[in-house]
Amino acid sequence: MYPELNSQVSLSEPLPQFVPGSACAQCDVCCRFPESDSFLRPYFTREEIDAAVAQGLSPSLFMDPAGSQIALVKDAGSDGYLCPAFDPATSRCGIYEHRPLDCQLYPLALMWSEDGTRIELGWDTKCPFMRDAVPRDIQRHADQVLSLLQRESTHQILSSNPRLIGRYQDDVIVLASLPELTDRVRAHQPDRRLCPLRLEDAPRMRRALERSKCSGQAALAADAFAYHYIWTTTLPYWWMERDGVFFLFAHSPDGWFMPIPPLGPGSFEESVRDGLADLHRWNDGSPVSRIENMTDHQKACLTGCELEWSAKPPDYLYRADGLAQLAGDPYKSQRALCNRAERMSPVHIRPYDSADRAACRDLFRRWGEQKRDGALDTMGRYLLEDAAAAHELIWALSDRLELVGTVACAEDRVAGYTFGYWLTPDTFAVLVEVADRAMPGLAQYLFRDTCRSACAGGAEYINAMDDAGLPGLRDAKRSYHPVAMINSWIASPVHP
Repeated sequence: MYPELNSQVSLSEPLPQFVPGSACAQCDVCCRFPESDSFLRPYFTREEIDAAVAQGLSPSLFMDPAGSQIALVKDAGSDGYLCPAFDPATSRCGIYEHRPLDCQLYPLALMWSEDGTRIELGWDTKCPFMRDAVPRDIQRHADQVLSLLQRESTHQILSSNPRLIGRYQDDVIVLASLPELTDRVRAHQPDRRLCPLRLEDAPRMRRALERSKCSGQAALAADAFAYHYIWTTTLPYWWMERDGVFFLFAHSPDGWFMPIPPLGPGSFEESVRDGLADLHRWNDGSPVSRIENMTDHQKACLTGCELEWSAKPPDYLYRADGLAQLAGDPYKSQRALCNRAERMSPVHIRPYDSADRAACRDLFRRWGEQKRDGALDTMGRYLLEDAAAAHELIWALSDRLELVGTVACAEDRVAGYTFGYWLTPDTFAVLVEVADRAMPGLAQYLFRDTCRSACAGGAEYINAMDDAGLPGLRDAKRSYHPVAMINSWIASPVHP
């Protein structure tokens, strides 16, 4: 069971304010957001939601009354969104005296470190005032805040509301690490046998995957450590082993689930039952309990279990030599685009180096803006926002994650990059691919080169993952003529 926590704990005094009110009144950054689902929206605890509602905010602004980020409203004066407590006419907060801890902290920020292993306190360079502040004044203010963050009452608030700790942001300057708080948050788990997924756990999970690995023609891209680890700064992952069986769990805002089936010896049906029983206890019977990324074979092995099945978008599997050559009429349009990319500007492909990190980050931002300017629906925008933290981990930890990375350079700058991994000895999986959309044909050119390199390394197949349910991505993947669509299933307990 979860550790006992006082659900009514609150700060006995507000955090000290660093930015003068006069500066805040003239600022055009705070309380404004470019996206309706921005990850920077302030988070409210249960008590803070109650206080905000008492001040006149609608309860419908909070998805979960036990604690959630606030829903934003459209800004009539721009293309962006506003916190509903903010009055743009006066540049004032309507609940300022009752603002949540998340807002009190700003322009300091609590976030997970780049590798996802510790909680850090830093100052946000997005705040205009902080760019002009004297560094020693910032550190002095941070020391005051640190003394409050180290109190037992604050630890309880943060332990019971771990989403107050944000994802890594490269424009937040780290001032201090918080090991005690990290331990407390990590300890807030429903089973003491659970361990947070860390880089050091990669060999253990890989061994478990190898014992349960499907053949190259049936393996899902999710059957890989890197596939999951890159999301650990936005979605906490945990694991445990029981009787030689490896269980991987993830904790979403809605509750606990298993992103892959249990891995190990013995009865697969029994292991699935054990995993679902854990989820049932931890989620108090909530229908959120589920196991994702089941294959057709695993589904067939569970005929004795009472389960509800729902299909996920399937993985796309291709013959590697076909994509490396792009020969014949079926690939005529892709060949033409590759030729166009070569004509427009000489493209040089080389292995990714850690020195390319800043250039890749600049490209990702440019690419994201290009996608947002195009026909990108709400789901696409949400996925793009979440991808930023994942790509940061990829750039920083590609070697340790055993990723194969390449960059495409044009006109002396990085114009594209791709990272993938060996899913099985004969299947290479493409994890991410980013190409400057202002260069027609570059994405196709880079993908072809990736497939050629995989072929040279012995790949018979290329797994390009699923299409996330995005119509444009679906059309693009189908245009390469997959030899198979690898079905992926979600198994849930049958609810009365």
